[in-house]
Amino acid sequence: MLAMSQPTKWSQFGTLISVFFFWGFVAASNDILIPVFKKAFNLTQLQSQLVSFAFYVAYTVGSIIYMGVSKIAGGDLLNKMGYKNGIALGLVISAIGTLLFYPAANTSSFTLMISGLFIVGLGFSLQQIAANPLAIVIGDPKTGSQRLNMAGGVNNFGTTIGPLLVSFAIFGSVASGSSVASIESVKTPYLLLGVAFILVAIFFKFSSIPNKIDLEEVAEKEAESESKVLHRSSAVSYPQLVLGMIGIFVYVGVEVSTASNLPEYMRQHMNTPTDKIAPFVSLYWASLMMGRWTGAVGAFDVSMGAKKILNFLMPYLAFGVFLLVNSIAQHDISSFYVYGFVIIAMIIGDILSKGNPARMLLIFSSMGITALVIGMLTNGMVSAFAFISVGLFCSTLWPCIFTLAVAGLGKHTNQGSSLLIMMIMGGGFISVLQGWLAADNLLGIHYSYIVGVACFVYLAFYAIRSKSILKSQGIDYDITVKGGH
Repeated sequence: MLAMSQPTKWSQFGTLISVFFFWGFVAASNDILIPVFKKAFNLTQLQSQLVSFAFYVAYTVGSIIYMGVSKIAGGDLLNKMGYKNGIALGLVISAIGTLLFYPAANTSSFTLMISGLFIVGLGFSLQQIAANPLAIVIGDPKTGSQRLNMAGGVNNFGTTIGPLLVSFAIFGSVASGSSVASIESVKTPYLLLGVAFILVAIFFKFSSIPNKIDLEEVAEKEAESESKVLHRSSAVSYPQLVLGMIGIFVYVGVEVSTASNLPEYMRQHMNTPTDKIAPFVSLYWASLMMGRWTGAVGAFDVSMGAKKILNFLMPYLAFGVFLLVNSIAQHDISSFYVYGFVIIAMIIGDILSKGNPARMLLIFSSMGITALVIGMLTNGMVSAFAFISVGLFCSTLWPCIFTLAVAGLGKHTNQGSSLLIMMIMGGGFISVLQGWLAADNLLGIHYSYIVGVACFVYLAFYAIRSKSILKSQGIDYDITVKGGH
C-alpha cells in the first residue's frame, strides 16, 4: 500500500505524467483535423464536429465498459488488475486505434478516421480512470490538485506542440500557396503515435508506479474529523460527485468547443487559411499550459517567497515555450507578443485563489464568462485573443472539479473517477451543439460562443455549492491548502 503521509515520489510521478502528454497531443491535434476533414470530405460545420464527438464520447463508452466489467468481476477492475497494468492496457488499446488511420487514409474514409479516433479515446478513458487518482495519492492528498495541475501542464505541452507537428506533417508536403491537404498525409503522424503508445506501455509495465493504493486512507486524511467521513454504499450517494459529473461535462465542453470552432470563426471573420490556423490553436492549448504550470507551483516544497516569484515566472516560461516552438516551425510570432498582457489576468486570478480549488473554480469561471462576452462583442485579433484566453481560464478547472468531486469518497474513489471520466463526453456533445448553433440561419459562428458562457455559469454555481457540501463532511480546503500559493 502507498503511505499517505509521504512526500511526493517524483520518480513515479515523472513516469505517470507521460500519459498526460499523449492525451493533450491527440486532443489538440483534432482541432487541426477538423478543418482538413471539413474541406477534404465537404462537410458542414456540424458534421466536422463529429471528430470531437467521436473522440470524447469514447471516454463515456470506455467508462461504461469499465463499470460493467467491474460489476461482472465482482469488484473494482483497477483494484483487481492493478493501476500500472490498467494504464499499460489503455495505451495498447489507443495504439490499435491509430492503426485504423492507415486503411482510412488509403480509402479516404471519414467513418474509418473517426472510428480510429474513437478507439484511441477508449484507451485514454482507461488511462484517465487510473492516472488521475494516482496523481492525487503519489504524495500528500491535500496537494493532490496541485499535482494534477502539474500533470495538466505536461498535458498542455502536448497540446501546444501537437497541432504544430500534425499541421507540419499534413501540410509540409503540400505545394506552396495551397491550404488543401491530402488525406493520405494524415496517416504517418498517427502511425508514429501508435508506436510511441506501445513503447510507453512497455515502459509502464516495468516502472515503479504502484499497482495498489489505499483510497480509504485518503478520505480520512482529507477530513478534519474521522467521525465526519461518510461511508456510503456507492459513489453516486455523494452530492459533490453528482454535481461534479455535470461540472466535468460542461468544463470539457467549453474547453473543447471553444478551440474546435475557432478555425471556422477565424476563416469566416478573419479570412485565415486552414494551413495558417495552427499557431492560434497552439496558443489556445499553450494557454492551458501557462495556467497549469502556474497552478502546479503549490506542489513544490519551496518557501512562500519563492512560490510568489514562480507564480509570475511559470506562465511566461510556458509562453516562451509556445513562442519558441512556433518560431522553430517558422510561423510569424510578432502578432502574439501582446498576449503577454492577457496572461496577467490569469496570474491575478491564481493569486486570489490562494490554492483553494473551490475559490479558484469560481474566480476562473467568472473570468471565462468575461473573456467569451468580450470575444462576442468585438472583432479581429481582439476577438480572437479573447476566445483564445478561455484556455487560460480553463487551465486549472479540471483538477479543481476532480479534487472537489472525489473528496471524501474513500473506497468509492475509483467508481467516482470512472463516472467523472465518463462525463468527458461533454467535449463531443457541446462541440456539436455549438457547431449546430453556428449555422448562419441560427446564431452564426460568432455568437455561438454563448454556449461556453452557459457552461461557465454552471461551474461558478458548482464552486459555491461544493464548498458548503464538503464543509458539512468535515472537508474544508481553506484549512487543508493553507501554506499553498
